[in-house]
Amino acid sequence: MAKENKPVYGGQAVVEGVMFGGKHHYVTAVRRKDDSIEYLTLPRKSDKLLTSLKKIPFLRGIVAIIEASANGSKHLNFSTDRFDVDPSEDEKVEQDKKESKLSMILGVAAIGVISFLFGKFIFTLVPVFLAELTRPVFSGDFSQILIEGIFKLLFLLAYIYVISFTPLIRRVFQYHGAEHKVINCYESNLPLNVENVQKQSRLHYRCGSSFLLFTVIVGVFVYMLVPTEPLYVRVLNRLALIPVVLGISFEVLQLTNKLRDVPVLKALGYPGLWLQLLTTKEPEDKQVEVAIASFNELLKLEKETESAIKTEQIV
Repeated sequence: MAKENKPVYGGQAVVEGVMFGGKHHYVTAVRRKDDSIEYLTLPRKSDKLLTSLKKIPFLRGIVAIIEASANGSKHLNFSTDRFDVDPSEDEKVEQDKKESKLSMILGVAAIGVISFLFGKFIFTLVPVFLAELTRPVFSGDFSQILIEGIFKLLFLLAYIYVISFTPLIRRVFQYHGAEHKVINCYESNLPLNVENVQKQSRLHYRCGSSFLLFTVIVGVFVYMLVPTEPLYVRVLNRLALIPVVLGISFEVLQLTNKLRDVPVLKALGYPGLWLQLLTTKEPEDKQVEVAIASFNELLKLEKETESAIKTEQIV
């Protein structure tokens, strides 16, 4: 199968595991405490409104981000519940989940979306106030926007760098690398085994890490269109423009992915790849095994669903 004709799959690293998403399903594989691999499989629900919005440039990025935050939180919650618990204690874990009032009130998906939005507000507004402190020295609009962008970039890099030293996050970054290696191996038409996967790059053009960096770059250009004074107007503009920056950044991410095999133009995606040097780590073989297991399970479910759909169409 030609590389360009292959279905597009996305993924996400979770605690001691990897989630992959296809056209019809999401699958997470997690390494349990007893060294076994457990799966969480969820159908990809189809909504006519969301499907329609995903066809509209700039809007589709916002929908995709919210959807990814909601679905990703479900799989992350599954992995944190399972990875360090002996399978014999699963019944107790399920009981504890039933007794969690927060999950009952908001739901895991809602918590994921709220967390994303809260983080985005903080990431957007803190650099604004820091840049404002430099106004006595850098008073021009262009200077202020540039300083704001620099603070935002430093904030992003420092945050990722610091959390990468924690053992748990380091392992998540290793699974992130395993996720990319599996996708790269699949897109290179190679058999999915540990040896082939480990030879692949841990970087990928469609990565969400690249998207984060693009929001910083795109934001600098978008903010040129609005005033930076007074401060309250600047703050309101930044909040109002969050959907705009996210939407444009998503389109830039998609564009760089399409151009990744074009000489010279493929360099447009390099900044995002450089950031992935921080957000991914080289995985161990056992971590790659989990990523392969997750992806193979997804491929199996996707194939079964496509076959069932074709059968229904024939009947």
